[in-house]
Amino acid sequence: MSEKGEMDLTGAKQNTGVWLVKVPKYLSQQWAKAAGRGEVGKLRICKKGNQGKPEVSFTLNEELTVIEGLEDKAVSAPRDHPFTMQSVGGQMLAVFTEASSDKLALEGVVVQRAECRPAVSESYMKLKRLQIEESSKPARLSQQLDKAVTNNYKPVANHEYNREYERKKKEEGKRARAEKQQVLDMLFSAFEKHQYYNIKDLVDITKQPVTYLKEILRDIGIYNVKGTHKNTWELKPEYRHYQDEEKTDE
Repeated sequence: MSEKGEMDLTGAKQNTGVWLVKVPKYLSQQWAKAAGRGEVGKLRICKKGNQGKPEVSFTLNEELTVIEGLEDKAVSAPRDHPFTMQSVGGQMLAVFTEASSDKLALEGVVVQRAECRPAVSESYMKLKRLQIEESSKPARLSQQLDKAVTNNYKPVANHEYNREYERKKKEEGKRARAEKQQVLDMLFSAFEKHQYYNIKDLVDITKQPVTYLKEILRDIGIYNVKGTHKNTWELKPEYRHYQDEEKTDE
């Protein structure tokens, strides 16, 4: 819609009455396929006396009965479609169209509702069965290849990052947990030589699983998240006792 919300109310002034008709999906598809090519069928309205309800039916043009996309080419859309008439039910319904200029236009007020149904026939039953079979088919099917794929998208048995992950996992599994005191002795011995260590070096020194080693380090150490020694561990102040300090005390 336009920003001003303009609307063409010519249809309201002319008091135009329109029918609201529900049609089968295949019928609307056939109409869309024939858009701009003229007539799509014939509408027949017969009245039974002065008080009787009108009998309405639609006959589809024969050239539009061919439905594309079906495996069975012998199956075609039915031509005859009787209407089931329904009351508006006290509702105020209207039909609007939107022009290329994004301006809405009132085409008319709904004065009659109806449902367009195909006449039951052998051809229609075949069409419904095929449509159900087509809709139940999976979108993707597995196929056996007659020869190996030779393009750039050839499947890989195992990607490099998967192999690296498995290698690290095996190494992690080989490291048996030592007693906590034994690990602490190794850590204190290492920190007597250097003040800062990254976790990889401490794993190499202690030969302990990373998660287990970090649990112990949290008790005695501080992890630096910024500064010159970012991403390294050092001892908490109460545990520090480096070689430089020992030499200074002497």
